[in-house]
Amino acid sequence: MILINLPAALWRWLTMVLEGLWAIVWLAAVLIPKAFSKGGVGSAATSPDVQRQGFALLRAFQPNLSLSQVLVKSYPNTGTTIVSRRVDVREVLERDDVFEVVYKPRMEMITGGANFFLGMQDSADYSRDTTNMRMAMRRTDLPAIVQPFVAKAAGDIVAAAPGVIDVPETLALPVAARLLDAYFGLPGPSEAEMIDWTTTLFWYLFIDLGADPTLDAKAAAAAASLRAYIDGAIAARKASGAAKDDILGRCLALQAEGAPGMDDLGIRNNMIGLLIGELPTTSCAAVRALDQLLARPAALASAQAAARAGNADAVAQHVYEGLRFAPVNPVIYRRAAQDTWVADGTLRARHIKAGTMVMASNLSAMFDPLDLPSPNAFRADRPWDAYMLWGFGLHTCFGDHLNRVTLPGLLTPLLTQPNLRRAPGPTGQIDTGGTPFPVHFNVAWG
Repeated sequence: MILINLPAALWRWLTMVLEGLWAIVWLAAVLIPKAFSKGGVGSAATSPDVQRQGFALLRAFQPNLSLSQVLVKSYPNTGTTIVSRRVDVREVLERDDVFEVVYKPRMEMITGGANFFLGMQDSADYSRDTTNMRMAMRRTDLPAIVQPFVAKAAGDIVAAAPGVIDVPETLALPVAARLLDAYFGLPGPSEAEMIDWTTTLFWYLFIDLGADPTLDAKAAAAAASLRAYIDGAIAARKASGAAKDDILGRCLALQAEGAPGMDDLGIRNNMIGLLIGELPTTSCAAVRALDQLLARPAALASAQAAARAGNADAVAQHVYEGLRFAPVNPVIYRRAAQDTWVADGTLRARHIKAGTMVMASNLSAMFDPLDLPSPNAFRADRPWDAYMLWGFGLHTCFGDHLNRVTLPGLLTPLLTQPNLRRAPGPTGQIDTGGTPFPVHFNVAWG
């Protein structure tokens, strides 16, 4: 057995080193010209291709890189460690008692005083709130409610489109917003307002690493508006006496049964967390996955064949594999609550001081040749545990299973269209409009 495994292990190590060497050449060819362009090198940092090559370089030669610089300025910390190997990323995200979530202060701003479970450590309150919300947001809802709703809503939009569509503006964001009405029971005063509020607050919570002061005021206004809307919706639902079978209705049913943590304030705060996590990420992930499929003709043809055959599982595999190349968040950050080690007992061991922000790269983990076969190949036959798109461990995205239905459901009507392609010119490329999210992305067919 050793004689069989040793050559395979050596080959994986050699592959990783060769990928690191190639990354040096690739990054030099791309970034040196950028240094003399108007946007500078920083403009390329958000490119998934640049990120993948950068992490390939780190995995090979500096897998746990410690920096004295504070890169995340939105939450208190004393420095930065970037973790890139899959086994080490898993270690950071599994040891939630040592590597803590940091979102509490911004979550308290959003709710007007209280944390919610996305920002909690493993505790009695965390268990109470996640248990309550899992009773309200059931996996059995996926085939019974969510899947048929998304299929019809997306199908109707695509059927009405004149052979071209702006995917985020006309398809992904509206369907995600309408799901808030049909399933969550909180449509908002308007789709536009719910899109604006939740997108702003997701940006503020998770992506605003530089602590942009102009975003603070916008987030505070969005949070106040969202709080007032949900408070009013809860009061109106209770006054009406209606017993709707949606998430809000189930929360109120739990409240009537005396479930702890399900007073009006608790319901409102947990619903805020769910809404922020659902709407902007659904659209962003769908657009990124489609963009990656369109960049690979063979993968696109395979995904379209699956969509036309009505094979929802195969479509989902293609969508998730596309998203592996460009996840919504390439890193998940945690703060060390005490002095500790990562990869202790190995040559890459790194001592991490309390207060250090640890940036565990889920993007890098999904391309680690030491753990994944042919990581740079597009393969729609990977097991689900190959993916780390929505985190890992205690704080894996609460809506992970919802995503498995909504993302392929959104894209299936497009994938069934003949000659699906990017719209010509700049409109056929993702336009973020100066935000972290796709604002426009046009595709055509026929």
